[in-house]
Amino acid sequence: MTLIQLSEHKLFAGRQIKYQHHSDSVKGVMHFSVYLPPAAEKQKVPVLYWLSGLTCTDENFSVKAGAQRVAAELGIALVIPDTSPRGEHVADDAAYDLGQGAGFYVNATQEPWAAHYQMYHYISSELPALVEAHLPVSAAKAISGHSMGGHGALVIALREAGAYRSVSAFSPICQPSECDWGKKAFTAYLGKEQSQWLQYDASFLLAQKQNSLPMLIDQGEADQFYPSQLRTESLIEANQRSQSGAQIRLQAGYDHSYFFISSFIEEHLRFHARHLKG
Repeated sequence: MTLIQLSEHKLFAGRQIKYQHHSDSVKGVMHFSVYLPPAAEKQKVPVLYWLSGLTCTDENFSVKAGAQRVAAELGIALVIPDTSPRGEHVADDAAYDLGQGAGFYVNATQEPWAAHYQMYHYISSELPALVEAHLPVSAAKAISGHSMGGHGALVIALREAGAYRSVSAFSPICQPSECDWGKKAFTAYLGKEQSQWLQYDASFLLAQKQNSLPMLIDQGEADQFYPSQLRTESLIEANQRSQSGAQIRLQAGYDHSYFFISSFIEEHLRFHARHLKG
């Protein structure tokens, strides 16, 4: 499979690159961004996958989060995929919370979405294989994300046992099977049978069994979507029930924006570095 480089910028002595490629999973062209730290010039480096939220592309985190300085210091690559398949041939919806830009990191089973919206497989399987085959990264990987992407990061890490060294999230949708965003998306992508939704519900998955994967979650208490859409308390309860030891922190005064992410991204990167290199 061929990677086509679209742009490159030098940044903190490393390289910020944008690629496109054909994806077998989503049956179309996908874009993703990568930050390769200076250490990648000499050796393979561990990688953190970042999943973005509703309406985002692969560029929001790259431009707004301010993660590259610390990633350069720590010798960690950052891989930032798009949030959905895109193109004129791809099903879409006029609303911001369904369709292009709102893939929810699931494998859709319902038409017209099933043809292209196979984001779970793309993120968990196809993209890591592609990145490891073509870029100077090792098999050591972690995953993180924000909002819809926080949901995706938690679900993928909990389901793909042993694939990731650690997981973190900012303002994740913790119980999509019980919030309006999730109910709308899951009904469209997965159908009305709610038992099918639970395989993509982080609170349900965490409550089922003890999780030994290092996990860090930050939620702003001034977030306009907390608690109605994000339902952080459900994840706290699941963590207590399973005695998994996840760190779930409520941060006073912070909202849902990238100002929140940029305030704590260094802590998250250092958290992941300890496990990626430990």
